[in-house]
Amino acid sequence: MHNHCTSPAWKRSTMEWLLIAVATCLLVSCPVKGDDWRWEYEEGLRHYSEEALKKEYPEKTRPASFKHPPFWCPDMTPSTSIPTSVELVKAADIKVIAALGDSLTTAIGANATTVLGIPIEFRHVSWSIGGYGTFQDVITLANIIRLFNPSVVGPAPTKTVHGTPAPLSETGFNLAVTGHNTFNLPGQTRHLIDTLKTYEGVNFDEDWKLLTILIGMNDICDYCKDKSLFSVENFVHYMSVSLEMLMNEVPRMIVNVVQILPMETLREVQKPTPGCLLQRSFCSCLVKPATGSADLKELIEVNLQFQTALEQLLYSARFFKSDFAVVLQPFLKYADPPRHPNGKIDMSFFTPDCFHFTMKGHEELAKGLWNNMFQPEGEKFMVESFSNPIQLMCPPVDHPYIYTKPNAVKNGQSPQPGPPSSGGSRLTTFFSPITALASVLFWWATNMAFI
Repeated sequence: MHNHCTSPAWKRSTMEWLLIAVATCLLVSCPVKGDDWRWEYEEGLRHYSEEALKKEYPEKTRPASFKHPPFWCPDMTPSTSIPTSVELVKAADIKVIAALGDSLTTAIGANATTVLGIPIEFRHVSWSIGGYGTFQDVITLANIIRLFNPSVVGPAPTKTVHGTPAPLSETGFNLAVTGHNTFNLPGQTRHLIDTLKTYEGVNFDEDWKLLTILIGMNDICDYCKDKSLFSVENFVHYMSVSLEMLMNEVPRMIVNVVQILPMETLREVQKPTPGCLLQRSFCSCLVKPATGSADLKELIEVNLQFQTALEQLLYSARFFKSDFAVVLQPFLKYADPPRHPNGKIDMSFFTPDCFHFTMKGHEELAKGLWNNMFQPEGEKFMVESFSNPIQLMCPPVDHPYIYTKPNAVKNGQSPQPGPPSSGGSRLTTFFSPITALASVLFWWATNMAFI
């Protein structure tokens, strides 16, 4: 959210040029190794003119005075006693909220006004766990849960800078990492489990925990670089390893696994403006192939296979027991980018890199996820287009609980043994040495943006 009261034109102009000068110097002289996302970002910036680097996108931010109307439901109370069954957990029973994933969950650039603000992770407005203000300030799953339980632990309280280590006091339990692929998920999962076990504000054995995972789009973006590493089989393997770890070690947890997006239509997002150069860096395997080419057709098919494999994995009894459940939330399966009435992409939903979502997009994701949580398998809402704002639903009066029981269990299927949860994951640590650039970006975000 842009605060025009604290950013007069002379201050903005001066800081823009200072930032451009520092960024350009550092990007030219300090190549980064071991951080693919940062390298891709820096490579993308090289193609921008100074004019493009400082171009403002006011439609991608929100006035500080903006407020959503209140959201109230007939029943917002917790259960009379702490539930012992995963099938009887109400929204107000959730004591802890957490999230794992990639840049969509770190909310990278979600309130950036220029491409130079993209490395700012606006975790506090992230769709699944952002904790900025209240529901009326920004709609996130955490802020919706807060309406039912104001003392829920874990919402992300502030923004961070990609590549700069951040404490839990800044990330909350948003332990997603920008640039991560599915092979990184077991490492994120271990971090979360260890954090939950030791965090003073969490009763590990008694508290009901809600975790949201969305990951896999970077695997599609990187598929052409290593078809073995980013195969469907590896996607399923690392997802399975992570979910087994959680099921074996964490009591009283509900895990939302969100279906990945169909990504072909993101190619259209680059068309409306000539400044969408970063998209070619972040998702080259999707953006660079020619329309109708064999490479593009293969990638589209792999994207579909990822979705199908996730359904086959989770539409089963494998990850369900009395105090634990994994639920596939499919609302994104067919989602089309938001469009204007003339059919052109609504760029107010996309950050200046033309790849990630602004707050507008994050809020639609939050609403879609919330609604799916209170719909049974086989009857869950699917987004056709983000052009149509999603209307939040209240938990049904006759079933005020989060739906967790798979149809497979209803049909008599018993939980199946899975592979050992030892892992074998390839872990990549993303710590950028460009601390000066990170510091300047963080100063800029703190002083030039409202949130």
